[in-house]
Amino acid sequence: QKATVEVLDHLEHLALVDFRDAEGVERLQKAIQFAEQLHEVNTDGVEPMDSVLEDRCLYLREDDVTEGNCTNELLKNAREKVEEYFVAPPGNIPLPKLEERETFLQGS
Repeated sequence: QKATVEVLDHLEHLALVDFRDAEGVERLQKAIQFAEQLHEVNTDGVEPMDSVLEDRCLYLREDDVTEGNCTNELLKNAREKVEEYFVAPPGNIPLPKLEERETFLQGS
């Protein structure tokens, strides 16, 4: 199954991933082909699971603070910081228009 322009558009907006190049589109199509194999698995009579660990008792631990006061040490890991905060990459990057991406799908 090939990825359509509409599918790419939907995925890009959900994940903020840009599939502008042919390599990105090819990688996505391989992932879709791999996932399609799941349709071949017979799951008749199999009850859905809430967790892969549902046969085990999960214990909660006390939420005790054992360390702290390490702000300066943690901020040494930041590529960029403002005052005492990490600076994250900008979100909501404008994605290319649908028409601009059609050319990448034609070659695949």
